[in-house]
Amino acid sequence: MDLAKPLPTYLVKRYHGWKATTYSENQVWYRRLATEGQRPRAMVISCCDSRVHVTSIFGADQGEFFIHRNIANLVPPYAPDGDHHGTSAAIEYAVTALKVAHLIVLGHSQCGGVQGCIDMCKGKAPQLEAKESFVGRWMDILKPKYDLVADVEDSVDQARQFERQAVVASLENLMTFPFVSSAVNDGSLSLHGLWTDIGEGGLQCYDPAEKKFVVV
Repeated sequence: MDLAKPLPTYLVKRYHGWKATTYSENQVWYRRLATEGQRPRAMVISCCDSRVHVTSIFGADQGEFFIHRNIANLVPPYAPDGDHHGTSAAIEYAVTALKVAHLIVLGHSQCGGVQGCIDMCKGKAPQLEAKESFVGRWMDILKPKYDLVADVEDSVDQARQFERQAVVASLENLMTFPFVSSAVNDGSLSLHGLWTDIGEGGLQCYDPAEKKFVVV
């Protein structure tokens, strides 16, 4: 069995279109990025959801954001146990090597991962409860926050509130990383929690003083 197949034709065509236009018109900039290295001002932790397009939302160019995507934009607690930790590794590199000034957690509406966690908490997702489910074990990170929304009767409202709690949980877990808390405390790094409404294009920012999300 072949390990990999040729790239789909439509992607090949799109690549050649990009190379002939966007790259051709900005090749000096691309070459500078290659030779001088990246100096992003911010790291963004967002969901893998294909509808969440971080660079489009903020009009960012190449080199501006160090982006890490995972299921439900979650950050696990600091756990230096010698195991594989992709999200933690990305955070470490952004903060200690790239020295980003801002670390942004971006949640979103209609998040399938968050809905899966709700279903688990309600006993409606045995497939996610299975030991071998990578998604289920990843969403265990969010489970402790479910009590905050358990009594919300409307299912849509409950999901939207839990999506925001996923952002808050990630912000709290970020502060368990010594190199993150140290940078925050000395003023060289700031944390930001955002939630975007995919359908409406809205953006909300978490206000830690008020413990709520406010419209940007």
